[in-house]
Amino acid sequence: MTTPRDILVIKLSALGDFIQACAAFERIRAAHPEARITLLTAPLYGDLARASPYFNRVETDGRPDGLAGALALIGRLRRERFDLVYDLQGNDRTNLLLQTLRPAPPRWSGVAFGCALPHRNPDRMKMHTLERQAEQLRDAGIWADAPTMPGTAPAPNVDWILALKPQTPAEALAEARPIALLVPGAAPHRPAKRWPTSNYAALARELGQRGFAVQLIGGPAEAELAADIQAQAPEAVSLIGRTDFAGVAALGARAAVAVGNDTGPLHLIAAAGAPTLALFSSDSDPALCAPRGRVTVLRKPSLGDLTVETVLAVAIAQTQNQR
Repeated sequence: MTTPRDILVIKLSALGDFIQACAAFERIRAAHPEARITLLTAPLYGDLARASPYFNRVETDGRPDGLAGALALIGRLRRERFDLVYDLQGNDRTNLLLQTLRPAPPRWSGVAFGCALPHRNPDRMKMHTLERQAEQLRDAGIWADAPTMPGTAPAPNVDWILALKPQTPAEALAEARPIALLVPGAAPHRPAKRWPTSNYAALARELGQRGFAVQLIGGPAEAELAADIQAQAPEAVSLIGRTDFAGVAALGARAAVAVGNDTGPLHLIAAAGAPTLALFSSDSDPALCAPRGRVTVLRKPSLGDLTVETVLAVAIAQTQNQR
């Protein structure tokens, strides 16, 4: 079999998924050091992916709007004539892409019907993302000792993100007090993933009284959440919308503790090294998607039932365990 020279990697979804896929990205690059590797992703992750050491090219039209965009994507993929595709998304959208490239599709690693390098495990969707993607690459023949047993895959390596110049307020990184990062947001269409804002405010007050510099992390969509927290806890500093991904990682590398919902920035913070407390409701399963690293998970069917006292005690224990 000829050595693949032109490879496509597909990863479209949210920040936490993208961060966890870095382990697979790293393995793919290591297996194909001389290949020209293209990532197909979404616009939000284009700049971050271009700064990574894994790809020669990044395309951000992986989720085209309307028929014209879809046809343009299919046409471009046909013209590219990739030798090999690693589909790390594995959903109906990407499975359909393989079918549109027939009658002579590239060798395809994933779960699409008729693909050449199938991930055959019928229980794959019961696996954590990190172990599932490791097993997929093992089945594709490029990761013989893949960590596939539950809990064996480590946090993805984000040293390359930490090496980037962060865009974040200088005073946030220069803070002399121990930093406590709070991540109060989550996908707006999944409100059950959010611990109540009033609880974050109470936690911020308690941490502030214990000498922590409390910093709020999130995107512009969480500005109202941050304002609500600051109205109740003026000591909290809002960095909402004021940090890029490299800035979030840099803060994560410095933080004494981080507390947050099941959302993308928390994955990046944990991978950067922060002792992390991840709060889960029944809306998502930590066995399948929790961040990895120095992470403790607290889960309640409804996050409204998770008390500030419980979260505070575990957060403080996280900091003490690292000393």
